[in-house]
Amino acid sequence: MGELPVSGQDTVHVWIGRTAGGRPEVARRLLRRAGSALLGRVEREVVVGHAPDGRPWVRAGADVLPVSVSHDDGVVVVAARRAGAVGVDVERRRRLPAVELARRWYAAPEVAWLHGLPPDDRADGFLLLWTAKEAVGKALGRGLRDGGTGRLMPVPERPRPLLRPVPGLADLRVGHPDCPPELVLAVAVAAPAGEVAVLLR
Repeated sequence: MGELPVSGQDTVHVWIGRTAGGRPEVARRLLRRAGSALLGRVEREVVVGHAPDGRPWVRAGADVLPVSVSHDDGVVVVAARRAGAVGVDVERRRRLPAVELARRWYAAPEVAWLHGLPPDDRADGFLLLWTAKEAVGKALGRGLRDGGTGRLMPVPERPRPLLRPVPGLADLRVGHPDCPPELVLAVAVAAPAGEVAVLLR
C-alpha cells in the first residue's frame, strides 16, 4: 500500500484510522503512534497539541515531529515525517458536479483538464485536485486561505508518479499514494531535492 522506505531516505509515514463519532480521540491516538514510531519514544512520553492557528503538533522531550491531520466521514489520516513540512488530505470518493464546482474554484487549465475527462471520471479528477490543494495548503501552513483553491496543481496522470513538483512552488511536491479504494488521499512535502517515499502504515 505504499513504498517501502530505503535506509536513510526521506519518508512520509501515513496512518489511516476509522472513527465512529470519536474523531478527536482517534486523531490523538494516531498522532501519539506517529510520535512513538518516528521519535523512538513510548507513546506515554509523546505530547500532542494544537497551535493557535489550529495546526497539530507532536513533541517528545525536545524533539518536535512535523505532522498533518485530515478527516472525512468516519476516516482520520495522520501524516508525519522526521523533518520538513508535510500536509495530508483525505476525501471519500463520491459523485459530485465536478466541472461546475471546478469552474467556481479551480484554475482554467485544471477546469479544461477536468472537462476533457470521461464523465464518469470527473468526480475522481475533481477530488484528486482538491486533496492536492488541501495537502499543499497544509504543508505551506496556510490551508486554503489566500487563494488556495485557485493554486495550480500538477494535473494527475496515469500512471501517476508519486510526488510531483507543484507549479510555482519549486520546493513543494504533491502526490496521491495508493490507499483504500473508497478514498482519495494526497500527501504534500517540502522537498527541494531527492526522492521522498510514502509509507502507509
